[in-house]
Amino acid sequence: MAFASFDAKRQAMPVSEINMVPLIDVMLVLLVIFIVTAPLLTHAVKLELPKASAEVNQLKPERIELAIDADGRRYYNGELLTREEAAARFTQAGHTQPLPELHLRADQSVAYRAVAETLADASRAGLTKIGFVSEPDAR
Repeated sequence: MAFASFDAKRQAMPVSEINMVPLIDVMLVLLVIFIVTAPLLTHAVKLELPKASAEVNQLKPERIELAIDADGRRYYNGELLTREEAAARFTQAGHTQPLPELHLRADQSVAYRAVAETLADASRAGLTKIGFVSEPDAR
């Protein structure tokens, strides 16, 4: 089996196969470099970190009791107020953190207008947690 040829025409033609030996050599050199340098990259500084508890602070929001009687009078935590005074208190409560909960108790015979006005005032003040309090049905 002879690999060499004495033909001049055939000798000038380019080789159509890729020589893989130099590529494998480069790959092995890079692998050795990574194996040597990888332990050096994991060097860490020894620190004594402070210890802290992971308990969540449970801040209970303030609760505002607003009652509207049959005549449309508003009672803010038991204190008789006008609509404007209640709206001012809502605005003041809307700036506290955490936002307070508004528990609205309205008489069944009160006009819906008074309830709607109270809800609008609370919404304008930024109070988003509003609950309606009712009596359970005695059936």
